[in-house]
Amino acid sequence: MLHHLKWMMEKDILGQDMFLLGPPGSRKRVLAMQYLELTNREYEYVALSRDTTESDLKQRREIIQGSAEYFDQSAVKAALEGRILILEGIEKAERNVLPVLNNLLENREMHLEDGRLLISAKRYDDLLKEHGEEELKKWKLIRTDDNFRVIALGLPIPKYRGNPLDPPLRSRFQARDVFVNSYQEWYKQLNHTAPSVPQDKLEKILSSAFALLSKESASLGLPDFPLDNLTLAALIWEQNPYLTPYEVIYRLYPYKTFLKDDHTNVESLLSKFDVFPPEEGAPSNVTSQFQDMLNTNKHKMEDYIETNYQNTVLESMLQSIKVADFCVIGPSGCGKSLLVNKLGQMLNQEAENIVLYQDMTSRDLLQQRTTLDNGDTVWKFSPLITCALEGKIAVLDGIDRIHPSTLTVLHRLIHNRELQLYDGKRLLSSERYNFLQENLKLSTEQLNESGILKIHPDFKIVAIGEPPNTQTATGSWITPELLSFFVFHEMRTLSKNEEMHIISSKFGPISKPLYKLIELAHILRTSQDISLKNLAGHLSTRQLLRVAARLKHFPIDNPYDTIQEIFMMKFLPSLTRQVLEKTIRNIGISPNKKKAHIAKVKCEINDNILTIGNSSVPIRSSENIIKVPNILFYDVPQHLLLMEKLLQDFQLGSHLLLVGNQGVGKNKIADRFLELLNRSREYIQLHRDTTVQTLTTQVTIKDGQLVHEDSSLVRAVKNGRVLVVDEADKAPIHVTCILKTLVESGQMTLSDGRKIVSVIPNGQNPANFIQSHPDFRMIVLANRPGFPFLGNDFFGALGDLFSSHSVDNPSEESEIELLRQYGPRVPLDTIKKLVSIFGELRDMADQGLVNYPYSTREVVNIVKHLEQFPNSDIEDIVFNVFDFDKYSPELIDTLGEVLVKHGFSNRNIITAEYAAAKRAKENVQVTVKRYSGLDTKGPKHGKEDPENEPHVGGNTWAGGTGGRDTAGLGGKGGPYRLDKGHKVHQLSDEEKNAVPEHVQNAAREMGRKAFQEKLREIGMSGYDHSIYSQFLMQ
Repeated sequence: MLHHLKWMMEKDILGQDMFLLGPPGSRKRVLAMQYLELTNREYEYVALSRDTTESDLKQRREIIQGSAEYFDQSAVKAALEGRILILEGIEKAERNVLPVLNNLLENREMHLEDGRLLISAKRYDDLLKEHGEEELKKWKLIRTDDNFRVIALGLPIPKYRGNPLDPPLRSRFQARDVFVNSYQEWYKQLNHTAPSVPQDKLEKILSSAFALLSKESASLGLPDFPLDNLTLAALIWEQNPYLTPYEVIYRLYPYKTFLKDDHTNVESLLSKFDVFPPEEGAPSNVTSQFQDMLNTNKHKMEDYIETNYQNTVLESMLQSIKVADFCVIGPSGCGKSLLVNKLGQMLNQEAENIVLYQDMTSRDLLQQRTTLDNGDTVWKFSPLITCALEGKIAVLDGIDRIHPSTLTVLHRLIHNRELQLYDGKRLLSSERYNFLQENLKLSTEQLNESGILKIHPDFKIVAIGEPPNTQTATGSWITPELLSFFVFHEMRTLSKNEEMHIISSKFGPISKPLYKLIELAHILRTSQDISLKNLAGHLSTRQLLRVAARLKHFPIDNPYDTIQEIFMMKFLPSLTRQVLEKTIRNIGISPNKKKAHIAKVKCEINDNILTIGNSSVPIRSSENIIKVPNILFYDVPQHLLLMEKLLQDFQLGSHLLLVGNQGVGKNKIADRFLELLNRSREYIQLHRDTTVQTLTTQVTIKDGQLVHEDSSLVRAVKNGRVLVVDEADKAPIHVTCILKTLVESGQMTLSDGRKIVSVIPNGQNPANFIQSHPDFRMIVLANRPGFPFLGNDFFGALGDLFSSHSVDNPSEESEIELLRQYGPRVPLDTIKKLVSIFGELRDMADQGLVNYPYSTREVVNIVKHLEQFPNSDIEDIVFNVFDFDKYSPELIDTLGEVLVKHGFSNRNIITAEYAAAKRAKENVQVTVKRYSGLDTKGPKHGKEDPENEPHVGGNTWAGGTGGRDTAGLGGKGGPYRLDKGHKVHQLSDEEKNAVPEHVQNAAREMGRKAFQEKLREIGMSGYDHSIYSQFLMQ
């Protein structure tokens, strides 16, 4: 360490900027701080990330009393005050950001946004001698202090992830590789940290750590061992001497989590130092001290059902949290959040859940910019900072989702309990804060006014994440850098006996159907078939508890239908579905036989009681009748059966998820369900550009102020309405995942800083909280996952949080009944033909023979057309649907065969040639009824056009259409009809009837004379003409 400090002093004397390179961890930062302490130098600190902008380094513009003012940021303040600027995470910044510092590094010059110019001390002093201070102020020149230096901290690229150094930037630094301490140095440090731990045990973990850092281990693809965390391991060991070397090492290096399959290389290496993993199935017991602590806190943990395994994990978390922040990794629904909350209760600390998401920025994590009532811009603390100041446990839920560079802004907060905020304030650890108070003789108020804030000594950070998917292109999210952040705890899914113990403790004896579901869950979790193993998450412990609650109130004999809903079996790939079906049969579960009473499901309201099938619920009065849906809906047995299940889940307080193809009636069923319940609805439709901010708040500008208005979600939570989330699969999963804590615990932090809670804490400002109404529910609608739908797999990501139901096209009988209500005048045979055609096409879609899943919506539209226009040819109307497929050659033959099979005349019916030939035989004439707006003058024959051009609406030519006075067709006031073969443009009957009486009489007289003239011309009398007319009519 002294060699590094000597080198830094030499570079400081030379006036050169330094770049400290080294593996992840706090070592580089500690070295820089040691040098600053030795030389008694002040510093400015910037944690770089992908969100860092030029304004974070130079100047930030704020609105103060209606005017824009510029505030110097860290780089400028360091240059002016002669401080050392520490830039940590150089590799995280975007490549176009850091070049703004090039001139400051090279020449100590920088142009500022407020018009000032930083120049080097030597040049400023020369100009000062020549022109004087007043002149330099006019020129807005300011002096860069001679003592200004830059110390950059970064990881070597490309060994680690990040952006390579820009060559011009690299050339301005002097580099120093801050390599790890020697084995002997670490051994002395660990001995000093944990004097009561036997030396041979310290040697085992130290030897193992250095072996995992060797080049041979790196060649196997193993991430670096977090050597800097050995001090934490020693502290844990000092306080808990009964821990084995393996347990201590595994908390720092959970290799089973981030390695794909082969763990033998690591375990073989560890075995060389007599470090062995525990035997599988070895009993896990807690210490008597921990058991006493559990017993003492039982009154706070009434909903916690103890198991030996969870108690063991809880005790290990308690051991770690006394020393360091930690991360819990485990599959979805295994109880991670539950145990962290229980840990908080045992420590008498509030655990605040902070949901992380992929597009979360470092500003979202630390501070959010907002405006006051007068339009001034201010910075507001994020929930994480509030936790730090108030001594809460900050639970970072979803650490596997957040971008790695965003998390690096927490380096100092995690390692040193220090943090630089965007508004210039600094958070210090309680020890350093107290040291400043004592040495500077300052009060808490004085330090706070100067921007120095105290981190509560009880503040802790707990991260929660799911195991990495090592098969993805992005690889594991557990990087060497993240390993240096935390101590790790791994959670598995509960064993069969453990789950049965918890379920029976909460819901009583386990029924046979529930037992089979538990059995299936554990078969899937231990299966070697990857397709089955991937399905295990849908039968998590959380899901089993929900099913158990349902079966307690609504028992069933056969769990097959429940399994269908849990896995959305109809939407699984065919091979996966077949394997799952086989597994289900092997444990004695078979499909339900169709029951006759399904057709007898009735929906009725009597005495303000809604009854669907065998389920009843009282109807409440709505506070906002306008928000209650009112739609056209025809009851069919299949939909009523589904709504009965929805009603049962609603009574249990569950949130609902409806998944299905397009056009199967998801929206209609949800709206009809709410209409029957008389429940007010809030509606939100998601899309590709939906963000966390737009989901939780609506940002508008009123009177020049940035105002956060409540979104549909917040209004539903406040007023106890039902939030219908439509097209949930269209929004990115990392956006919709923020619904997790709201569904799971009724808590959620909004983008404007407010928090949704079940109960507002005592002594807190109510304006910062939104109390969730007990009647709040969510109904989420999503299309089925997979091709041809272009959305995200919402069900796969969050399905086990909801009571999920698949919505299918109605059965043949239900669809016929539905269509007869839409088209009562359409022949029954026609409806049956349509149902048969589309039923077969849907079966082909399920088998993968056609891509498009034809829906009920399309059949309904065909029937609506036939109802309105009964003389329409059904062959033409079905092509309202099938014209989309005419340009898919592979579909033409398939569709043609299906249509002919069901009674259509020609298998080529779908081809364009067939349609063109058929339309050519039809005599279709366009008749336009219009009002000319012109008066008639008197009947006349009109001029003859030698070219026989069509004339519309005129008063000159004979044989025109839609005209006036002249002989023709479709007009008014003319003496007689005259057809010259043109298309007719018809005036309305109203306009014809409005012709004056004298004009009508004149026209009749002229027509009579023309008629007589024509009879004379052909030698026919009036009597002969009447006989001839009668003959034609026969």
